Amino acid sequence: MGRFIYEGGVKTEIEDRALTHLQLVMTAKLRRGEPFGLTWREDASVGGGRTTVWVHAGSSLVFKYSGSRAPSINRDWIEALAFTASSPGGLYLVPEPTRVPPLRLAEEAALI
Repeated sequence: MGRFIYEGGVKTEIEDRALTHLQLVMTAKLRRGEPFGLTWREDASVGGGRTTVWVHAGSSLVFKYSGSRAPSINRDWIEALAFTASSPGGLYLVPEPTRVPPLRLAEEAALI
């Protein structure tokens, strides 16, 4: 379980794979000079509810991973997260989309 730390005080635990995908989307938006809100649900152990932070070029962000290996990247998940980041509600963690294996040529021909 990794940890996202904002401005040195606001923290949340996020699974390493999800945190990697969030980091990729967040850094891409910041490189383009696009500030955004980031929202997550708080665990019941800390009172529940949700937290939103405003992320901008001057924000202090820390992505702390528990594992040492970088996970494989799911481009569909990056696109889904980027879509939320560009929406009025801001970035929030959506479930990882599952990839549907492409049809083989014979299967495609049978559908025509």
